[in-house]
Amino acid sequence: MDYGILGFLAFLSVIVIAIGIERVWFYATVRVDDYKDKRKLELDLHRRLTLVATIGSNAPYVGLLGTVTGIMITFIELGNTSAVDTKAIMVGLALALKSTGMGLIVAIPSVVIYNMLVRKSEIIATKWDIYHHPATEGAGYNRLDTDF
Repeated sequence: MDYGILGFLAFLSVIVIAIGIERVWFYATVRVDDYKDKRKLELDLHRRLTLVATIGSNAPYVGLLGTVTGIMITFIELGNTSAVDTKAIMVGLALALKSTGMGLIVAIPSVVIYNMLVRKSEIIATKWDIYHHPATEGAGYNRLDTDF
């Protein structure tokens, strides 16, 4: 059971990394002057970010679920044997705690990646505003899909 939780958390981390790479590539290549409607741009900028946030916020709970089930399995095995084997207990508890650690290892980078991607999408949306609504005459219509 614990290995299933660890495998699931590893799968979630692969998803976050893949989405992060795809979003960084998209943000690097998006051209704000190709979008006439800001809502369409915002839809494209925020694509799949909810999944990253969901993984980041729920990974610790998945890890905790693995810890609880691992401890329960350890106690069941302890109850089924007449002799107390401290080595078996320690191995079971250590494996159970690995689930919590793995949940945090997935969650922390996921939240950082999410925050970085949201900030970059806000910057690109602001560049769209500058491009389409210049503050003064002659200040607009420069290419803003590159950094200043």
